Parts: sequence; C-alpha cells; structure tokens
Amino acid sequence: MIDTQHMKRAVELAKQGYGYTNPNPMVGAVIVKDGKVIGEGYHARYGDLHAERAALKNCKQDPCGADLYVTLEPCCHHGKQPPCTDAIIASGISRVIVGSPDPNALVAGKGIETLKQHGIQVHENVLRKECDQINYVFFHYIKTKRPYVVMKYAMTMDGKIATVTGASKWITGEAARQKVHQDRNRYMGIMVGIGTVLQDDPLLTCRLPQGNDPVRIICDTNLRMPVDSQIIRTAAKYQTIIATGCSDPEKQKPLRDAGCQIICLPKTDAHIDLDALMKALGEQKIDSVLLEGGGQLNWSALHTGIVNRVQAYIAPKIFGGLAAPSPVKGEGVSIPDKAFRLKPEMIERLGDDLFIESEVIPCSQESLKKQAQ
Repeated sequence: MIDTQHMKRAVELAKQGYGYTNPNPMVGAVIVKDGKVIGEGYHARYGDLHAERAALKNCKQDPCGADLYVTLEPCCHHGKQPPCTDAIIASGISRVIVGSPDPNALVAGKGIETLKQHGIQVHENVLRKECDQINYVFFHYIKTKRPYVVMKYAMTMDGKIATVTGASKWITGEAARQKVHQDRNRYMGIMVGIGTVLQDDPLLTCRLPQGNDPVRIICDTNLRMPVDSQIIRTAAKYQTIIATGCSDPEKQKPLRDAGCQIICLPKTDAHIDLDALMKALGEQKIDSVLLEGGGQLNWSALHTGIVNRVQAYIAPKIFGGLAAPSPVKGEGVSIPDKAFRLKPEMIERLGDDLFIESEVIPCSQESLKKQAQ
C-alpha cells in the first residue's frame, strides 16, 4: 500500500513533463527515507536532468539508505545526460521501486540488473498499468522508430465535420477547443492535407500560454500550396514540413525560400506514401503526430495502417445534407465485419460536447491492407 501511494505521486510528477520531454519519456521520481518524502523530481524538458537525478538534487537530507520510486526503469547509458544508475549507486539508496520496464534497447533490463549487481534491492512493475499509460507515445516510438499517430476530428451528432457549404467554425465549444490545444502542445507534430489548407487557411499552432508549437506537416501530393497562405507566411517562425510527390525544383523553390522543409516521397494510388512519410518523420525524431486532416486523408491514414488512436469530439448539433462532409471518406469497407475496430479508452464531457478517445486495434487495419493487395 505504501509503495503504491508513493508511485502514484511519481506518476503525477511525471505528467508535469507533458509536451516538453519528446522524444524522451515522461518520468517522475520520489525518494523516501524513514517513511518521509525527502526528495522529488521529474524529467521537465528534453535534455534536462532525468527524474532520478532531479529528485536527488532536491533531497532535503542524505538519501543514503532511502527508497527511490521511479515510474520508468533507470537508464544505464550516456545520452543527453549521464546514466541515472551511476547517480543512484553513488547516493547510497538501498531500494528502488520501478513502475515500467524501459523497452529502449540501450536499457531493456540492463538498468535494473546494474542496480542489483551493486547490492540494491529492486521491486518491479509497481502500478505498471498507470506508469505505462503516460508513456504510450515513447514506447511506440522507441520500438518502431515511427511517430505515434492520433487522428482527431470534431463532428455533429449526425456525423458531419462541416456544413454543405464547407463551413466548420465552430462545431464544438470552447472547452473542447481548449483540449485540442493541449494536445497540440503534447504531440510533436500536427498533420493536415492540402485540402484543409485550401479550405480553411489554418495556422496550426498551439494557443496555450507557454505552449509548444507542433511541427506543421502538410501532405501536398502535387504541390498546390499557396504562397500567401498563413502556413507559408509563418514558415520562418514555425517549423513546417511539406510532404509531396512533386520533385519540380521550380515549384519547390518559393516554399523552400519561405523556410519550409520539403520531403519528396513516392506515390501510392496517386497520393504520397504515408508509410514512407512516417519513416522520414521518425528519422527526424518526431515521435508523435496529431492528424487533423479531412475525410480523404483520414481514410488514407487508416487504410495505410499508421493511425494508433482516434479522438472524436461530438457536438449536440445536426447539420444534415447529403453533400456535407464526414470525418472519413475514401472507399469505405464493404461489410460491417471489415470495419476498423477501436478499443475505447476514455469518454469525457467537455461543456456541451462529448469527447471519446479510442485505441485502434492494429489487426483491423492489417486485414484491410491485405484485402487490397
């Protein structure tokens, strides 16, 4: 019971790193001696002290003989920071309680083994479910080297993302829009298609005070991006990537001159290869992407199998209209048994709106891809 209590606190500390540690994990640590908390810390920002070293730095008394609660297995390799196992051993801590194992091949059990070899007791998997949950992005990225993709859309109760005229501001209320900006702060990239740019001329930034602006990723197969769009006019200020199948240097030049990075990709079914795009983004250490695309891009992303999570904001409104767009277009599945299947994770009330978040069950995407081959 005591171990659980202190690990819960470590989880809460870890969450304070939301949006600032990518592509590193969020980690919290608590040091307890003689039943009292003598030090706390968390990984506050990419490149800063790891949670264990932060907790040791904040200790109110000598940690020798104390217990350390940490949400993720301590690292044992040199990166932006030296190994945390070295600091733990040097401090004289006698027991380490770990929430999640670290799947990073540079750690993967080696951190725990190092501590044990130095006579430190290690207790594993304490509140593992809660500790795993805060780092689902990191775990996916470190295993696959590709971004974790969250497909997000706002719709009416009759499944429309805009009216028959294309008007979409605003479907949901202020509370829902605030949450969207929290996620723009949390995930490293935000991705839309050229259709969204032409229709809405969005800025795609985070409007939270002190929030991080995501890397803007535009899927533009034929390079139709207007140079007078908000995206291009602000490309020198906000990192912007344009993924395209067009290799024409004359078309690319004004976009490059504005500060955009161009990623030229092969085409699949007349559109850029989204799987190849994810590989390219992963190589740039972009560990997560918030997909705010239109119906066609959403379908392509699902069909390609890159979507890991779906967020639906549902407003108590009805637009109607046969031509009014829906969140996912494309060919669609032929029978209900071929549907993309989701595992509900959260249902929340946001003002008048409803928020539903679900994980995509990977096998449902794989079966559709095989069907198309």
